[in-house]
Amino acid sequence: MPRWLVALALGALIFYTDDYVIAGVLPEISGDLDVSTGAAGQLVTVFSVTVAVAAPVAAIATARLRRRTVLVAAAVAFTAANALAALAPSYPPLVLLRVAAALAAATATPALFSVAAALAPPERIGRYVAVVAFGVTGAIAAGVPAGTWIGGTLGWRATFGAMAVAGALVAAGFAAWLPGSAASAPPPPPPPPLRSQLAILLRPAISLGLAANVTLMLGSMMLLTYLAPFTAGLASAGTGERGVLFAVSGVAGMAGIWAGGRSTDRRGPDRTLAAGVAAFILTMGALAALWALRPVPVVVLLPVVAVWGAAAFWNSPAVQARLHMLAGPVSAQALALNTSGTYLGVALGGAVGGAVIDTAGPALLPLIAGTAGMAALALFVAAARSAAPATAVTARA
Repeated sequence: MPRWLVALALGALIFYTDDYVIAGVLPEISGDLDVSTGAAGQLVTVFSVTVAVAAPVAAIATARLRRRTVLVAAAVAFTAANALAALAPSYPPLVLLRVAAALAAATATPALFSVAAALAPPERIGRYVAVVAFGVTGAIAAGVPAGTWIGGTLGWRATFGAMAVAGALVAAGFAAWLPGSAASAPPPPPPPPLRSQLAILLRPAISLGLAANVTLMLGSMMLLTYLAPFTAGLASAGTGERGVLFAVSGVAGMAGIWAGGRSTDRRGPDRTLAAGVAAFILTMGALAALWALRPVPVVVLLPVVAVWGAAAFWNSPAVQARLHMLAGPVSAQALALNTSGTYLGVALGGAVGGAVIDTAGPALLPLIAGTAGMAALALFVAAARSAAPATAVTARA
């Protein structure tokens, strides 16, 4: 594995960790800064919303710059924002510093996948993108728990300090390992005019694929966000058993990412997506059927949760590789829109799932998530059928 790919994966780990890293120490932040726990929780919300809004804008604004320059600068800004957050005297400056860190992450995150796809051998694009995506699952499986432990042991300010140190290491890794460090390296070719960029991004093959990803993320994250109350009602699962279910889904997700990357290289992204989304729909159907048999032993849930976790993450390399190949000269912009869509899908999943639980209880969660999966599958199929016209527009641009 090339060192530059390791640097990209570590960058993904750190940038994605920063979103939720303080979730475990919100009570301490609340008490120290004399704000409510709900207000402290908005530090997570403002980060996610900023990334969703800023990622496409940042991609267009930095299109003429070398990707290495963009990534190093973003990592340095990210480091500074977290270092200052560790010293924030009150709540308002901390909110502004979270916005600054999110702007850096919004600039870097799409570039991570774009560089991985651009530098990968053609037959390994899916696998190289999967390696970067490992950083995303690593943030969920290891990054956030580690940040919570640091904050609980040394105080919440130490969590931001640790993120600053990690950001500095990532910046050094980008500077040392990414290609293009020589001053004589040629700059990237100029992007097409904005009108041509929009013509590519609005083609159904791309725009329908972006909409499909939002819809799929809504369904996936709806159940993941409320997995605890759902499994408590389905299997009377306690805290320890729910922890096992989350761990199983995380490990299966990491395996699913790699398998999805290999499938993308061997079978193409469209066929890979069809298989992954279909598996997700089937697992939602299985969970809905099990609800009628409740309570069921937790051991019965383990294989269903494993397939669900693998299917949910299996799709990520195929989505990224597909956009990269279709968007051509505006690959970074397409991937930035996909980043925004991912964050939007997560937010919508949490909102819709919360409304469902408050009004009807957890029983309907897998049915609604499965319906979202079917809608996503239909959108992906429509996008695949439109791929040839989109490729022609890309070539003309």
